[in-house]
Amino acid sequence: MKRIAGLAALALLAGVSTSSAQDAAAGKTSYVVCSACHGVDAEGNQALNAPALAGQEAWYLERQLANFKAGIRGTGGDVFGVQMAPMAATLPTEADVKNVAAYLSSLSPAAITHDGGGDAAAGQALYATCAACHGAVGEGNPALNAPKLSVQQDWYVVRQLENFKSGLRGAHAEDAFGAQMRPMAMMLADAQAQKNVAAYIASLGN
Repeated sequence: MKRIAGLAALALLAGVSTSSAQDAAAGKTSYVVCSACHGVDAEGNQALNAPALAGQEAWYLERQLANFKAGIRGTGGDVFGVQMAPMAATLPTEADVKNVAAYLSSLSPAAITHDGGGDAAAGQALYATCAACHGAVGEGNPALNAPKLSVQQDWYVVRQLENFKSGLRGAHAEDAFGAQMRPMAMMLADAQAQKNVAAYIASLGN
């Protein structure tokens, strides 16, 4: 009986492992559509306004895809965010969203560049406030709903900081976590401060 129970337990564990692998495999298939903008390896493409996705935490990707689908993000004057709404809609079920997120989080982060005119040394001091939630090396903290930043290009970080500051992002009544970022973005005095902190964040990924 003990042997049977042991075999059953092993089978159960094997089933769980296989299920996780199948989810990522299914996500890879669904990602083909996304790769047209975000790149084959999810490295991002500034020319297409598509951020890097490789190595980002699955929970954060799931939330953002759900927000795009629900109209919580990517509405109004968020021109580039609006482009994501129909793309998110190509993932009709929650399982589809989770599969893609699982696949993307399994990828190695892309090489990070910081050529957006920011001063990483100056940005280091500004990042001290961000580190309280996002971590000393931009590793993120799901308990604080703070995504990983070290996997992202500086140009995209700058755009999102500006979106939070202007209210294009985080102002929707149902975006409680985005709303947390608005006062933080407002602490950056001007565009150069945004570039500086983004340059420092980009340096964390190298």
